[in-house]
Amino acid sequence: MLLAVDVGNTHTVLGLYEDATLVHDFRIETSKGRTMDEYHVLLLNLLQVAEVPRSSVRASILASVVPTLNDTLIEAVDRAFDHEILVVGPGIKTGMPILYENPREVGADRIVNAVAAYERVGGQVIVVDFGTATTFDCISAKGEYLGGAIAPGMQISAHALFDRAARLPRVEIAQPAKAVGRNTVHSMQSGIVFGYVGLVDGLVRRLWAEMGSPCTVIGTGGLARLIEPESETIDEVDEYLTLDGLRLLYERNR
Repeated sequence: MLLAVDVGNTHTVLGLYEDATLVHDFRIETSKGRTMDEYHVLLLNLLQVAEVPRSSVRASILASVVPTLNDTLIEAVDRAFDHEILVVGPGIKTGMPILYENPREVGADRIVNAVAAYERVGGQVIVVDFGTATTFDCISAKGEYLGGAIAPGMQISAHALFDRAARLPRVEIAQPAKAVGRNTVHSMQSGIVFGYVGLVDGLVRRLWAEMGSPCTVIGTGGLARLIEPESETIDEVDEYLTLDGLRLLYERNR
């Protein structure tokens, strides 16, 4: 089995692959305070819950946007499974030209998403990843990573509103019944969700214009399924896109 690890600022997602099939996945909090021993035990406990023998995990790959955790996780995987984990970063074979001014600035998760999306579509595509930040990644018809945009995530935006507006309560980020809210909670939900839908659709249309034509848009990340039903530009949602990209990159580098 292959263990794929996607470390985000808020959550870490782990997937176990049997060839090209995702057989188990886990989502845990990303904690910079955990020690290597704690991550080691956590990995073994997750396998135990999934009833997967430790010996069946024969390879691992890591993409991380939290550099301070990398060494900790590399050590934890080495101790748990007795093999060296492949880390997505400079020098890894992606099969995708990176047209960023400085390719080293591109987050590992963005490259992984781009590889997975292009493999699926086989042509021009945009990935919108709804995480701590919302990233928009553009891939050309030739399979080139063009760049994109980074916006504050929906939860960050909502928390800023809760924290800075003394008279506004904390509300659940949920699908509003309609745009015209008749109370404070519904008004806030309308502004947060429909306002964010407007941000996504408006930005995607600008990206389409610069790319020369509309193209497939794939949403991923924790809040993608909340936004997709209201969006006029997102074609599909794949919550496992990053894990699939990690699997592809492992196959290209093993």
